[in-house]
Amino acid sequence: MLIRLTSHDFVGGKLNRAGLVMVMFYTDWCPFCIFFKPQFEEFAKKGDVDFGEANISHYEDPLWEQIKVVPSLLLFKDGELVKRKDGRLIRGLHRTDIDESMSDQ
Repeated sequence: MLIRLTSHDFVGGKLNRAGLVMVMFYTDWCPFCIFFKPQFEEFAKKGDVDFGEANISHYEDPLWEQIKVVPSLLLFKDGELVKRKDGRLIRGLHRTDIDESMSDQ
C-alpha cells in the first residue's frame, strides 16, 4: 500500500502510524527524485509493509528541518525511526537502496 504523507503526519521526528512504514521524501524539481520515484512506487506495489511518499518540494515545508537531502528513505517502526538512507551526491538512490533499507526487518 502506498500512502501520501505530509508534515501533519510527523510530530517531533516521529510518524503518526503503527507498524512498519518505509517513507520516501522527494521533491518535484530534483532529477534524482524523478528517476527514483517510479522505482519506489513499483517496489511498493509488491511490498508486504506500508510505503509512504512525502513531497517536500516547497522549502517552507517543516520536514526540511529533518530531511536535508532528497531523495531520502526513512524506515519507521511503530512511529519510531529505525533506518535512514539519504541520496548520495550525483547518484541519488537506486532500487538496491530500498532492498538494503528493508533488510533485517
